[in-house]
Amino acid sequence: MVVLVTGANGQLGQSIKFISDKYPEIDFVFCDSKSLDITDLNNIKQAFKQFKPNFCINAAAYTAVDKAESEPEKAHLINVIGAKNLAEVCKEYDTILLHISTDFVFDGNRSVTLSAVEVPYTEEDTTNPKGVYGQTKLDGEKAIQATFNNYFIIRTSWVYSQFGNNFMKTMLRLGSERDTLSVVNDQIGTPTNAVDLAEVLVKIILKTHNSQLTTHNYGIYNFSNEGQCSWYDFAKEIFELNNISINLQPIPSSSFPTPAKRPAYSVLDKSKIKQVFGVEINDWEESLKRFC
Repeated sequence: MVVLVTGANGQLGQSIKFISDKYPEIDFVFCDSKSLDITDLNNIKQAFKQFKPNFCINAAAYTAVDKAESEPEKAHLINVIGAKNLAEVCKEYDTILLHISTDFVFDGNRSVTLSAVEVPYTEEDTTNPKGVYGQTKLDGEKAIQATFNNYFIIRTSWVYSQFGNNFMKTMLRLGSERDTLSVVNDQIGTPTNAVDLAEVLVKIILKTHNSQLTTHNYGIYNFSNEGQCSWYDFAKEIFELNNISINLQPIPSSSFPTPAKRPAYSVLDKSKIKQVFGVEINDWEESLKRFC
């Protein structure tokens, strides 16, 4: 079984590579943007002709949320055209596509409440991105859906790892440089360990390859770790687990304006992925503790 991974130098791509030795039954092919540019249709066709993948994990994406506001064409090229290109070639080669999407497809303004607690987003909830990044990721989803049926779109949130750039690494760096730090406490979501996400992607591939699923199982799935917190809570836990002493102050988002608006609430409901694939999902605090 051949699994081609795009965006191999990103944090998810490197996390998949990190666990790849555990799965000798899979021949992973890791391609970075230099060896496989998903915005170049012919480049993708050449790669598929060479490797003939059974599955393709698209971990390539434009993820600079704020920068996307000033670079909408670049974000669209990678997140929409790139996704569409991959879907077209996957269809041609009968390859199953696993595409990574985001909680930013939602606006975070939950109108449904239960006992005054926000209800996590399901895969069927109405999308309404607030910025260019979320819109291009949603448009990428739609481009895949309009092209063929053999896909798994995985929406995730607040991904961190030892690789690439992410919130956790930024906090560790700032914690070593500063005595005081302010972090927003009114954006609620769920941190996701990139290795946990990588393991779930492999589980989806193995179950699909072993014919344990039917075609109606294709579609959109949510995955993050369990639980919820604010960015302030996340930072506090990072500092405590790494024994970093810092004066951490909670602030509202209004005190820290950014070019792109973030969802105030973007917790994802994981019922579907747990039911279909039988995955057990770690709580975000436990996963972060194990990671640290």
